[in-house]
Amino acid sequence: MSMLEEFKKFAMRGNVIDLAVGVVIGGAFGKIVSSLVDNVIMPPIGLATGGVDFSRLKWVLKPADPATKTAEVAIQYGAFINTVITFLIIAFVIFLLVKAINRLAPKPEDKPAVQPPDVVLLTEIRDLLKNKA
Repeated sequence: MSMLEEFKKFAMRGNVIDLAVGVVIGGAFGKIVSSLVDNVIMPPIGLATGGVDFSRLKWVLKPADPATKTAEVAIQYGAFINTVITFLIIAFVIFLLVKAINRLAPKPEDKPAVQPPDVVLLTEIRDLLKNKA
């Protein structure tokens, strides 16, 4: 089997196609969630916190020197704080969306398991013997 045929066989398996569809839909869903967080949820939070912007917080290790044209060396811990807060908000929004979708999805019907005929017959015999005693 040539490598091209082997690759074609691999790529056409159901799992690979399902994974590709999941990645594409996941990317689109990620954009929807990011837009929801950035444009709907973050403005009221920014208003409530008085517009606090953590991204400017940093620990300067070496200040910039215009004379030698060296850039500032700093640990941007504020950007990290912003990223963590954004992650927590996005995770919570995704949780709420999944919870809402699960409520809208039809619930599977609880059907009793179909028992084989020999088990049904043995159960009837057991019940008859119980009633006889």
